[in-house]
Amino acid sequence: MSDASVVVVDAVDSGVVLGVLEQAKAGDFSARMPLHWTGVAGKVADGLNEVIIANQALAAELMRVSQVVGREGRLSQRMTLAGGGRAWSASVESVNDLIEDLVRPTSEMQRVVGAVADGDLSKKVTVDVRGEMLELKNTINGMVAQLNAFAGEVTRVAREVGTEGKLGQAAAVTIEVGGVWKDLTDNVNLMASNLTGQVRNIAEVTTAVANGDLSKKISIDVQGEFLELKNTVNAMVDQLNAFASEVTRVAREVGVEGKLGGQAQSTEIGGVWKDLTDNVNQLAANLTNQVRAIADVATAVTEGDLTQQVTVDAEGEVAVLKEKLNEMIRNLRETTRDNVEQLWLRTNRESFTRMLQGQRDVAAVSSMILSELAPLVSAQHGVFYLMTTPADGSEPVLRLQAGYGYQERKHLSTSFRIGEGLVGQCAREGRRILLTDVPNDYVRISSGLGDSPPLSIIVLPVLFEGTVRAVVELASFSAFSPIHQALLDQLPESIGLALNTIATNTLTEDLLGQSQSLAEELRAQQEELRESNEDLARQARLVAEQNVEADKASREVEQSKRTAGELAVSSKYKSDFIANMSHELRTPLNCLLILAEQLEDNPDHNLTDTQVEYASIIRSSGHDLLNLLNDILDLAKIESGTVSTEPAELSIVDLRATLFRDFESIAQRKGVAYSVDLVAGCPESILSDAQRLRQILNNLLGNAFKFTTSGEVRVTISSPDRGWSPSTMSLAEAPSVVAFSVTDTGIGIETEQQERIFEAYAQANSGTARSYGGTGLGLSISRELVGLLGGELTVESTPGEGSTFTAFLPSGRPASSERATVPPRDAVPEPSGSSGNADGLMPRRKGQQPKHQDLTPLDAKILVVDDDFRNIFALTALLERAHAVVVTAESGTEALAILQRESDIDLVLMDIMMPTMDGYAAIRAIRALGALSRLPIIAVTGKVTPGERQRCLDAGANAYLPKPVDTTELITSIEQLLETGPKAA
Repeated sequence: MSDASVVVVDAVDSGVVLGVLEQAKAGDFSARMPLHWTGVAGKVADGLNEVIIANQALAAELMRVSQVVGREGRLSQRMTLAGGGRAWSASVESVNDLIEDLVRPTSEMQRVVGAVADGDLSKKVTVDVRGEMLELKNTINGMVAQLNAFAGEVTRVAREVGTEGKLGQAAAVTIEVGGVWKDLTDNVNLMASNLTGQVRNIAEVTTAVANGDLSKKISIDVQGEFLELKNTVNAMVDQLNAFASEVTRVAREVGVEGKLGGQAQSTEIGGVWKDLTDNVNQLAANLTNQVRAIADVATAVTEGDLTQQVTVDAEGEVAVLKEKLNEMIRNLRETTRDNVEQLWLRTNRESFTRMLQGQRDVAAVSSMILSELAPLVSAQHGVFYLMTTPADGSEPVLRLQAGYGYQERKHLSTSFRIGEGLVGQCAREGRRILLTDVPNDYVRISSGLGDSPPLSIIVLPVLFEGTVRAVVELASFSAFSPIHQALLDQLPESIGLALNTIATNTLTEDLLGQSQSLAEELRAQQEELRESNEDLARQARLVAEQNVEADKASREVEQSKRTAGELAVSSKYKSDFIANMSHELRTPLNCLLILAEQLEDNPDHNLTDTQVEYASIIRSSGHDLLNLLNDILDLAKIESGTVSTEPAELSIVDLRATLFRDFESIAQRKGVAYSVDLVAGCPESILSDAQRLRQILNNLLGNAFKFTTSGEVRVTISSPDRGWSPSTMSLAEAPSVVAFSVTDTGIGIETEQQERIFEAYAQANSGTARSYGGTGLGLSISRELVGLLGGELTVESTPGEGSTFTAFLPSGRPASSERATVPPRDAVPEPSGSSGNADGLMPRRKGQQPKHQDLTPLDAKILVVDDDFRNIFALTALLERAHAVVVTAESGTEALAILQRESDIDLVLMDIMMPTMDGYAAIRAIRALGALSRLPIIAVTGKVTPGERQRCLDAGANAYLPKPVDTTELITSIEQLLETGPKAA
């Protein structure tokens, strides 16, 4: 390029400069000064361009920092300007200081707010700020302080009210909070106040209950679970109040007012309160039974009946009172018997004395003495020998003067010298001679029907002033009782006196010269008789005084009765009465029924028909008692819900025949017409529990016969389509229904009593109970059993015309045919059979005979183990009758010793309820002996609770029989076990 072509600009073009400056002023930093200027102009252009570029870089950096710090929140970013001068660096530093001054308080506030969000109210904003930042700092710090104070107050109230139990506390209302924080504080205070009022009200009521005040209730308004708690506590107070009122009433009536038989009737209680109610009722019942038993005996004693004894079960001081009262009665009876015997002796002695007074003929007197004396002392044979002196003055001789049932025999003499025979020996010794177990060929007492030897002979000397005047000999089929012997010891004196009087009178007639002296002697003797009469009068007065003493003793008995009532209030008996009653009654019943059956069978034919009838009545009475026990156990099972049924097809025709056969004899005895009718359309069979159905019908028929004295009793079996309650779904849904109606023409039932008779132990009225007796269990059991079979029991009755009881049963499977599950605790004992009667009226079949006259011989040696000697005696009698060899033991330990000592035992009858080692342990111990592991063992026990059979079998028994033992079942079980036992193999 030539120099001519280069344009050199040395001057500054102000227009260009102004244009660039205006662009830069408008914010257009893309404007540039020309780059081709040189010289001073070029320097100006370059300097201006550098300023524009620096401003452009500063603006870009400011924009970037504003974006990342202000909008993106990246507070760590700062401005940087490369190559800037000092002025530009100072601006950058100022901007960075501004950012730092804004970021530092913001971060501090963020730290404090974050701590508050995390629940840490201990942090505060501590950075130094000014202006609005200072106001924001103070606002945040004030907020944290208020929140800290609020949280502290709420925490304090929650701790004191909820944890420490300091009721009545509230959060401080002076805390400077507002809005939602104030509302929250008020709500916390309201919660604490409500909780305080509720808890204090509950505490007040529970404290009153604890102090025995049952009149208070929770009255505060509550909701939710506190309302449920309020209702529960108030209901508890009501129940306790009712319970306390009932117990107080029973205690007052029984213990204070003497109204026996009272029972607490609190039904809406359970648990320990029900147990306590039951215990109070049992205490009242026991007290009633004991006091009434004592009162009955005391009344009998007051009325002169000294044969009664207090037999009610008692323990403790009541048992001591019972024994003392019985001992007092025994003493009174013995004293009275002694007095009666003494009176009898005096009366008969005086009677003989009066009878002999004025008699003059010795022969008549002798016959009179024997005629009166022999029946008086139960003698059937007698002779009277009079001491006579022969005319030649030889030794006196006893000559036969009179006889009673006497027959002369050739080989017997009618006279005896002193010392000859027992008659002469009695005269020699001057004292009576008593012979017992007289030989059969000694003498015989005869009558028009036959003759037999006597059992006892007594020879009496008749003395007067030590001289034998006569000898009397008496013979009897029975032994002379002590009272008869006492009379025979006292009468000879009177007889001697009479004989002497007769002799004196005779001598008076022969010796008239001595008549005056003999008359004087007779008057003296009469004076003695008068004195004797006066003695008798004094003794009669003594008897009257003793009667006064007896009355006084009766009053003491009455006082003792009241004392017994006060003492018995503190008695407490066990709640398992039913199980214990079953065991304690079955044990003596077992002995009674076995022995009565043996007597009724009369295997040795040594009992009269009357004695066999007595045994039959005893056995029947024992079965009645067993039936009553079974009724009580049935009712207890029904109430506990453990009754089970066993449905099976039952023929209606067979049932009709059974009902007619069982009750026909009863109808004949009572003179009542009896019929069992089948209505047309009745099904041939019914699916039901045969045992339970017969029990129901037997109860209904038993009641019908009991309350019907004339007219008829009729059973009607039909298939109706109505008559039961629509609410009985099992009948409404059944394909068909069978109705068993029992109609009688008895006394009838009042309308208001027709529901009450189905209650346990209920009678229509007290007069019915006194007139007809019974326990009142039959109808209650019947209704429950009908319900168990899925049916309904109804009654229609008109007083004075009769009643109709109808049992409606479904002909198909009962709704409750499933077996009931027996609960593991509080189980009710299982009765050993259905009663089959109603309140003691047992049907007997015509021509019913004892079960077995001859037992199958048992060629075995049997060990009987029982701690009750009565059962040992009964079982031994039965087994020995079957020709078995019986070995007995009274404990399990003794049984083990016998089995180890005697290896020929074939079978063991083991009682379960024994002291020390019970039957379970004894059976296990026997099984533990290797040689006896297969020995047949039958468990025989009065413990008949559910599962007892399995417990005995689990212990090692081969069979289980409940008491009272059915003898046929026992003999059959023994035969089966002996046939399959180790020795049979």
